Formats: sequence, structure tokens, C-alpha cells
Amino acid sequence: MKSDISSREDIKLIITKFYNKLLVDDKMIPFFEEIVTNNHLEEHLNVISDFWNDILFDTNSYTNNVMKIHVDKNTFVSFKKEHFTIWISYLFETIDAYFEGVNVQNMKNRASSIATIMQLKLGVYH
Repeated sequence: MKSDISSREDIKLIITKFYNKLLVDDKMIPFFEEIVTNNHLEEHLNVISDFWNDILFDTNSYTNNVMKIHVDKNTFVSFKKEHFTIWISYLFETIDAYFEGVNVQNMKNRASSIATIMQLKLGVYH
């Protein structure tokens, strides 16, 4: 039986494995090329892990504006609905490969909500 997500270390595992999928997908890599090219991947993974740690465990580590970052990125690389579908698919697949439980469901629910809100704000929800 798999355990539930119970720590930032668990989140970092999910995010690292998740990005391993994103970074080899031709449709997704354009969103991350600058991060990889500038050798900021590890820093980015830590920031994303902080974001999810705050959501799941009510900490206060993430200090960026997640929506603004994506709206700004959309200026250079256009988001489409399919990008959110791929993102959710890889995230859920990664989470389910390692964990199960209440925090798993919370993370998946929040990811779905965030993806929907971003699509609405970026004008690609349909």
C-alpha cells in the first residue's frame, strides 16, 4: 500500500518526477527552456515544491504570484488548452505512481482548480 503525501520531501519527489515528464514533451518544453538553459531547474523545482507545500500543509514559503508568472509567460509562449490537459495528466500520473490518500486527493483537486482558473484568466478555457 502506498502512503499519503506527508512532507515537503514527498512533494519534491513528485515535482521532480513530474518535471522529468514535462521536460521531454515537445509540447511542454517551450515553457521551461529558459529555466533549463539558464541552469535554474533545481531552483525552480524548489520554488514549485514550496508552492505545493504551502497549499497542502499550510506553510508560508512561496512568495511569488503564480498567476502573474503564467500571464507574463503567456506573452512569450502561448498557453493553449492542450497544455493544461497535458500538465494535469502528467501531474496526476506522477502523484498516483507514488502516493495515495487524503493529501493526494487535495493536491489533485487544487491542481484541477488552479488549471481551470489559469485557463479562464488566459482565455483558453472552452
